Amino acid sequence: MPEMMPFRGWRYAPSINLAEVTAPPYDVLSDADVAAYAARDACNIVHVDVPPQTPEGYRDAAATLGTWMADGTMVRDDAPTLTLYRLSFDDATGAARAITGVFGGLPVVDYGKGPVLPHENVTPKASTDRLDLTRATNANLSPVWGLSLASGLAATLQKAWDDAVAAGAEPAGLTEAGVTHEVIPISDPATIAAINALLGTADVLIADGHHRYGVAQKYRDEVGAAVGSNSPAAYTMTFVNELVDDQLSVEAIHRMYDGVTLKDLMMALATCFDISHASPPTPAMLAEMVQTGRLVLIAKDGSAAWLTPKPGAFDGIRALDGAWLEHALADVPGLQVTYQHGLPEVVKAVRDHSAAILIRPTSIDEIRRTATEGLLMPPKSTFFTPKLRTGLLVRTLD
Repeated sequence: MPEMMPFRGWRYAPSINLAEVTAPPYDVLSDADVAAYAARDACNIVHVDVPPQTPEGYRDAAATLGTWMADGTMVRDDAPTLTLYRLSFDDATGAARAITGVFGGLPVVDYGKGPVLPHENVTPKASTDRLDLTRATNANLSPVWGLSLASGLAATLQKAWDDAVAAGAEPAGLTEAGVTHEVIPISDPATIAAINALLGTADVLIADGHHRYGVAQKYRDEVGAAVGSNSPAAYTMTFVNELVDDQLSVEAIHRMYDGVTLKDLMMALATCFDISHASPPTPAMLAEMVQTGRLVLIAKDGSAAWLTPKPGAFDGIRALDGAWLEHALADVPGLQVTYQHGLPEVVKAVRDHSAAILIRPTSIDEIRRTATEGLLMPPKSTFFTPKLRTGLLVRTLD
């Protein structure tokens, strides 16, 4: 069973404003976003985490990181630590929420041969960007997000947080876009042992960062071939929290379709769905989808239609909208699917596609079932929010 390895992490110096130098993860940033964060501060983490995808770009990123570590922009923990990380925010309903997890080094294992499990099939990526960046920097920059099946982990982490604050620890952090990010490093052996004792009772499911974990597997093999299996590359920086409702906020990743006419797409969908007129999409419609069990088709012109599953159409198919659509559209020749998060983004983007389909968020129960039964979801089944902040912690592989 997994244990989180403490490590001597690198953090921005206490005098530095974390709002100016941290950023969302690289895979949710547009080119414009990267430029905006880079312009905030010469030491913003995007200068290292999102370099030009060229040999020179990766070398410059590694040199920049080295400079920050040498000149005191970043400072290293005196002792190996785990790091408590809390995200506080209001969810889509307006309710106040808090997710508390822990950063540490998660073992890098081959799927099926250890206690770390994938939760969805992964779409292939031709780019070697993350692997090239890891080779150049020899560092974990952007964390994997894991969900632990260990009952009581949230309470244990909450106690560790409260104890640290009571002992005088001051969380470092920032607030952006309505989300407060706070971290507290902990080095107390008893606290670390208590966290790991609980983590060791259950598997960890990869929630977000499957590609990052895949890069860690490849890098582990490369480094292991040279220096042996006990290298720091046998672990990768991961945030882990408990797989329970109050510790997760899950949104949908909607489907964009090309390579087919709207007429042919609707004909294929009609074999499994009753199709009826719908008003233009609104946030209220997303809630209605959850309540009624329906999906929504959006045409290029913004018009919409309800997709109501026909009785028996999905017998034997998992209760996942992505799986239903894969089944309904399996025989459509030339069909191409891409993915888009966010209703406003879908409504804007559909103008450049044949059509879009809004799907419902995957339930926590279905995520748990995936883990306990060893199943895999279709690609892009879940969008975990808020996104973890890159730059709060860096782990060098030395």
